[in-house]
Amino acid sequence: MKLYLKQKVFSWKDKSNVKDELGNDKYFVEGKVLSMGKKLTVFDAEQNEVAFIRQKVVTFMPKFFVEIGGEQVAEISKKFSLLKPKYVVNGPGWEIMGNFTAHDYSIRDGEKEIAGIHKKWMSWGDAFEIDIASEKDEIIVLGVVLAIDAVMDSSENAAAGGLAGGAISFGSND
Repeated sequence: MKLYLKQKVFSWKDKSNVKDELGNDKYFVEGKVLSMGKKLTVFDAEQNEVAFIRQKVVTFMPKFFVEIGGEQVAEISKKFSLLKPKYVVNGPGWEIMGNFTAHDYSIRDGEKEIAGIHKKWMSWGDAFEIDIASEKDEIIVLGVVLAIDAVMDSSENAAAGGLAGGAISFGSND
C-alpha cells in the first residue's frame, strides 16, 4: 500500500493532506502554529484523531514521540553524526537507513522492510511516496516519517537562518 505526502516549498498554514494511491485524501495532518516544539495531529477521512506526534523540546539532539490512542508507540531520535543523519526508532525496534536528504530511505525490522520512502514526481505535485508492507503499520510509519521530516525541516531552516521552507511544510490543502 502506498501513501503520498505532497511537498511544499514554503507555506504559512500548518495543514496538509496525505493521499492514497488513487490520489484521494486519506489522512489530514494539522500542526499547532504557536506551541513549544513541533506538534502534529493526524486525522482520518472522518476527522477522527489517529496519531499525535510531538517534539521533546529540551534535548541535545532532536527527539519526537508518536502516540496512537493516547499511548506512546514510538520514540524517534536523531543521533549525533558528522557525515550523515542517523535516526533510531525505539518502541517497535525499527532501524531507519538511507539517504534522508534525497528523501530515499527505508524503515526496517532486521532484514524485513517495513516501509520505503522515496521522492516521487506526480501529476498533482512533488511528493514523498511511502510504500508500506503491512496495513497494520500504516499509522505508526506515517508518524515516523512525519517526525523525521520535522527534524529535517528544522535543520534546513536553521541552516538557512530560519527563512527558507523545508521538505514538507504543512501547507494548504491543494
